[in-house]
Amino acid sequence: MKILVTGAAGFIGFHVSRHLLDRGDEVVGIDNLNSYYDPSLKTSRLDILQDHDKFRFIKLDLADRDGMEELFQVEKFQRVVNLAAQAGVRYSLENPHAYADSNIVGFLHILEGCRKEHVEHLVYASSSSVYGANETMPFSVHDNVDHPLSLYAASKKSNELMAHVYSHLYAVPATGLRFFTVYGPWGRPDMALFLFTKAILEGKPIKVFNYGKHRRDFTYIDDIVEGVIRTLDHVAVTNPDWSGLKPDPGSSRAPWRVYNIGNNKPVELMDYIAALEQALGRTAEKEFLPLQPGDVPDTYADVTQLVADVNYRPGTPVEEGIGKFVEWYREYYGISDK
Repeated sequence: MKILVTGAAGFIGFHVSRHLLDRGDEVVGIDNLNSYYDPSLKTSRLDILQDHDKFRFIKLDLADRDGMEELFQVEKFQRVVNLAAQAGVRYSLENPHAYADSNIVGFLHILEGCRKEHVEHLVYASSSSVYGANETMPFSVHDNVDHPLSLYAASKKSNELMAHVYSHLYAVPATGLRFFTVYGPWGRPDMALFLFTKAILEGKPIKVFNYGKHRRDFTYIDDIVEGVIRTLDHVAVTNPDWSGLKPDPGSSRAPWRVYNIGNNKPVELMDYIAALEQALGRTAEKEFLPLQPGDVPDTYADVTQLVADVNYRPGTPVEEGIGKFVEWYREYYGISDK
């Protein structure tokens, strides 16, 4: 298939693109290569992708309306994987406009392209952050998610709503994927595992928010990719049993679905840090801090619907995933294990 992957130079976009290329798909990757984090890491990812003869890269911002319209008109994609977004809960407190530009305006341009060019299936990144103030565990796609706690979360919930409108009005098959704390090789430098590893190796203290009482459904990147690919191949369909008298938030009369992709096994933050200390062979100096605005104490994915529809359940243990990340980090930055 000919597939558009947005955010192809990003963490998840890079891994998804590489998997699609390895199985023989043609991939057009776009990214604006912004400086939210070290652009050299994005360039290194692109260097690997560009070794494939079926990959082409176009530098383009989702918010560029004319550029996006031309892209869809010229390329005639069969399917689209939208992984480009302004990420980060904490950064949304500092720069809210970036989230509106990329996650709302940019996503509208994706939807318009899919509508006008009759794309077979749109798969897009949502986030576990949409669960916000929900306290019923594990989080289910059949739960109401109307109480986000950050603008980032609100923008992702908005994506799900916007996609539903296009599925309803124009029969655009669309699937939203709520990712749960993704980690692994080639990860983002602003995420906890990257920050912790860097600090520990430099002998600096790590910041442990909520006094270490977080529980997170840490999900290894390979599990995320497998979930993305399986749902991409499983075109969203209508739910014939859906009723407006008792509406199911996870499906619709329209060809629209949402799924959780999480490890389905929450891990205490302190246990996560302990696994990293074990992998690095060093003990972290810890600075305990209160819960940050916009953060939620716990995440826990119910993946029942993912298993039912695409027969997949993520399950990489954090010890294994952290070990692979540390191995990549040392190699990429040229740091010995002595």
